[in-house]
Amino acid sequence: MTYIFLQQYWWFIISLLGALLVFLMFVQGANSLVYSLGYTEDGQRKIIESTGRKWEITFTTLVTFGGAFFASFPLFYSTSFGGAYWLWMIILFSFVLQAVSYEFQHRKGNLLGTRTYRWFLILNGIIGPLLLGAAVATLFNGSNFFVKKASLTNISAPVISRWANASAGLDALLDPWNIVLGFAVMFLARILGILYIMNNVENEDIRSRGSVRLIGSTVPFLVFFLAFFIRTMLKDGYAVDPATGVVFMEPMKYLHNYLDMWPLAVLTVIGVVLLLYGIVRTILSSTYIKGIWPAGIGVMLVVLSLLLVAGWGNTAYYPSNTDLQCSLTIANSCSSEFTLRTMFYVSLLVPFVFGYIAYVWRLMDRK
Repeated sequence: MTYIFLQQYWWFIISLLGALLVFLMFVQGANSLVYSLGYTEDGQRKIIESTGRKWEITFTTLVTFGGAFFASFPLFYSTSFGGAYWLWMIILFSFVLQAVSYEFQHRKGNLLGTRTYRWFLILNGIIGPLLLGAAVATLFNGSNFFVKKASLTNISAPVISRWANASAGLDALLDPWNIVLGFAVMFLARILGILYIMNNVENEDIRSRGSVRLIGSTVPFLVFFLAFFIRTMLKDGYAVDPATGVVFMEPMKYLHNYLDMWPLAVLTVIGVVLLLYGIVRTILSSTYIKGIWPAGIGVMLVVLSLLLVAGWGNTAYYPSNTDLQCSLTIANSCSSEFTLRTMFYVSLLVPFVFGYIAYVWRLMDRK
């Protein structure tokens, strides 16, 4: 195994975890619609009980995603999580609200009341996917940061990377295209949440409402996602000279990546078809309730291919809009060869992790 192979391999693992995380955000999507899908108190309780059996899987995947980034690409971790900390802190705080809500909303004598805790779930269901989508969009649109590795020798302030302004990452929300992807991810989470609830909760009133709400979430999702995707394919991208490491702007870079790595384009097409199949068949058939599975697999394939296109093919996966040469690439931001090689053997346990998730999933559904 060469160092280059290990770098590419770990970007694949990161992308796979990211794809799984987006799929598992059906928890946030369903919670954001708790009052819309569950018209009665009994319906709302059933929805929360259903997502309450899965929320820990989503949160664990989020933590694993961050941990894998820290171990394999520590410079990204220190730059993004350290520099854009307000953006990530708001995301994490929304997930903390979710955990608190599940823990306390049904306890007797809680001071805030059940309804307040349910609104915590709704806030997490909106803010979490929205800001995560905006954060992912910065991989294509860039962020404002400096990287100066020579600063490590500065005893008074040994900080490699710094944010270029005082916003601490909130400036990402000033780019309308980041917000576009954020809304796309939010509505996608709602689509997955509706499909999951229709499959997991045996309630005809909820299922009939779900079919209607599915249309209301699919239309804006397609508008936002297609706008972002088409614009990304046509815009200039952040290319890297593999010989010198110099970052430069290349017209339609991400489209070129798809054409050069055509299997990823095939994965994207297959993923879109599976997603639309799960949605359309659920809407047209009153007896079909398994749309979460083709749609979920499709979402994972599309997100996986998008993240691979952002990092593979001599591309800067975390561009700096302040100084183009400070942009992060797989090569200049990864861990040492020894670390990546050691973690490679540890990563062979990933299939067992997926198996464990499937086992826990089925076990929880039996309760």
